[in-house]
Amino acid sequence: MKIINNLVIYSLTVSVVGLGGYYMGSKRVDVSNSKAEPVKTESRKLLYYRNPMGLADTSPVPKKDSMGMDYVAVYQGDEADSQVISLSVDRVQKLGVKSEAAQMRVLKKTLRAVGRIEVDERRTYTVAPKFEGWVEKLHVNSTGQSVRRGEALFDVYSPELVSAQREYSLARHGETALSGAGSEAKDGMKQLADASLSRLKNWDMPVSAQRVQTFAAPVTGVVLEKKAVQGMRFQAGDALYQIADLSTVWLIVDVPVQDIGQVSVDTRAEVSTESYPDKIFSGKVSFIYPTLNAATRTVAVRVELANPQGLLKPSMFANVALDSVAGRAVLTVPVSAVIDSGTRQVVLVRLSEGRFEPRIIKPGARSDDYVEVLAGVANGEQVVTSANFLIDAESNLKAALGGMQQDAAIPAVPVIKPVQEKLAEQGVHGNPVVKPQMKKEVGHQANGVLNAINSDGTVSITHLPIATLGWPSMTMNFALANASLAAGVKPGSKISFEIVERAPDEWVIIKLKAQN
Repeated sequence: MKIINNLVIYSLTVSVVGLGGYYMGSKRVDVSNSKAEPVKTESRKLLYYRNPMGLADTSPVPKKDSMGMDYVAVYQGDEADSQVISLSVDRVQKLGVKSEAAQMRVLKKTLRAVGRIEVDERRTYTVAPKFEGWVEKLHVNSTGQSVRRGEALFDVYSPELVSAQREYSLARHGETALSGAGSEAKDGMKQLADASLSRLKNWDMPVSAQRVQTFAAPVTGVVLEKKAVQGMRFQAGDALYQIADLSTVWLIVDVPVQDIGQVSVDTRAEVSTESYPDKIFSGKVSFIYPTLNAATRTVAVRVELANPQGLLKPSMFANVALDSVAGRAVLTVPVSAVIDSGTRQVVLVRLSEGRFEPRIIKPGARSDDYVEVLAGVANGEQVVTSANFLIDAESNLKAALGGMQQDAAIPAVPVIKPVQEKLAEQGVHGNPVVKPQMKKEVGHQANGVLNAINSDGTVSITHLPIATLGWPSMTMNFALANASLAAGVKPGSKISFEIVERAPDEWVIIKLKAQN
């Protein structure tokens, strides 16, 4: 009994000691916690906010996606959360990566289009006698023949003209014969002579009384139209010849309505033709027509060109480059730095050696070499100008392979329900974003003619039938996988190219080459 009491007392003692230790320990923890200094966090530079579902969408300010989920903040140096592409220095050198800083520049905008040579309407003349008669003889008897001012065109016989000339001659003789007569008879004869002379002047004919009269060319030029035939009878007002002075001609250019704001009167123009590829004809815009062609959605612009040697022929087509007035300086990057998918434009920003970050940009106006950046890149940032397409393709391949490895490690169980439950736990309801399967792009070879490089970065091509697609020959606009594909290729050149369907009815050119 005594032993049992000792055991009870020992147990109670151990319990009291344990509780006391626990109490003292918890008090020490509270004290230490109460005196603990707040953890200092190192401030990092906020880069942007990325899509919470992993989509290629970023925002410079906080926002929510279509399902109400907050975008995730990405800080400088946080490569795990950013979309930074890392390549070895050796790989960068092998790819030949080059970069250039985004800078403020004044863009020299050049608008390229196709025009047609036409006759200067102010230098066109029609030969139409003001009396009736017969064509006795033709001195100029073919269309296209050059004539000089005062050169004989044709001889005419007109009884009406002969009668008027003889009437004037008799009136002049009568006026001389009545010089000593009364003033009334003399004045009457003078009025008759003046009336006959006025009639001859109105007909643009001389006063000499001859049976046959010669019509002369009123201007130096080229005969565009000849209706006169030897021996034919003509009525007053019949147009027998049409002569045009081609020392100055017009170039009528059809400018797309979205680009007409870049053109103004006195805009400088450089014109080239396939007939004379080594010659450049310079001129200026003299008139912008006030009407719009509803069928083609273009506005006609007139360019005046000097043509002293007569090389430019009416109805000839020509390529024209219009230099618009330079505006204020804007932030620009090289055209070769932009990767155009057809729906968005991306540049690769060089963060450091071997580290690149894709940025979605908002492009603005563009010139032959540079494009304005409205958002997405800061002044001074280095953008990749060469091998950017290879870097982008390599990063997409790595991402695809990584996704395939992750898919292989996941058991074959339904994944939609767990994602929905996860969204429901966060108070978000809606359909989850499902990663689309990779689609193999099939290339189709084609040949055609490059008509123009449009202001929105697309190209207009008239292609021959494409057998692999069952397409007939037609003119279409295509997007370029990279704007540099069309560099150096002049509008009007014969080309070979390859297209792929990136999305339903979205055809993109991945290869383009001028044919010799």
